Amino acid sequence: MENNNLKLGKTTFYDEGVNVVGTVLMRKVFSWMALALLITGLTAWIVAGSEQLLSIIFSSKATFFGLIIGELVLVVAMTSAINRMSLTTATLLMVLYSVINGATMSSIFLLYTADSIASTFFVTAGTFGVMSLYGYATKRDLSSWGNILFMGVIGLIIAGVVNMFWGNGTFSLIVSALGVIIFVALTAYDVQKIKVIFNEATAVDETTQKIALLGALSLYLDFINIFLYLLRLLGSRK
Repeated sequence: MENNNLKLGKTTFYDEGVNVVGTVLMRKVFSWMALALLITGLTAWIVAGSEQLLSIIFSSKATFFGLIIGELVLVVAMTSAINRMSLTTATLLMVLYSVINGATMSSIFLLYTADSIASTFFVTAGTFGVMSLYGYATKRDLSSWGNILFMGVIGLIIAGVVNMFWGNGTFSLIVSALGVIIFVALTAYDVQKIKVIFNEATAVDETTQKIALLGALSLYLDFINIFLYLLRLLGSRK
């Protein structure tokens, strides 16, 4: 494993199972991801229950979009500069990102019923779990999906921007359905990619743990996107 490159880029596929070190690191990936989801959920719930916090975040477009930009900056910082960070710093950035994302996601408690949010979360968790297991266990090389899925994510972003001005409900449903499909596939792809990287791991050190943290961030984003797109499809509005 190259210690000077922590980016989760392309990997050469082979499947010899995951060694003991790799198994430990995979557990760290899912543990960090679960912790990030817990922080995001608690933050969203706390903010949604505070009129003052909601007012601070959503009464000003500058504040809301400032938080969105802050999220993007944190993701870019983690993925591009993690080589120069300590594991502690990278972990704190992950926690900060989870908090900010929870704050911006608090609006779902104002738009959708609590029952539909809960049921959509469990559907998301089940779907994510199945696709994670598939990505981990399959003998099929999923690396060829990478470019297609990347183009799909770009298409979703463009479609979302277009529909902000168009405001077409049917188009929004189509985009949401495609979003679920793309991020469900990304879940399997990312899990396999992380597994392949850890096939070469020989130690649980700071370098490999930072790779695990990046893997957790990727899977966290997959989960959040599946949840939000499913909520648009299945959620009951207040």
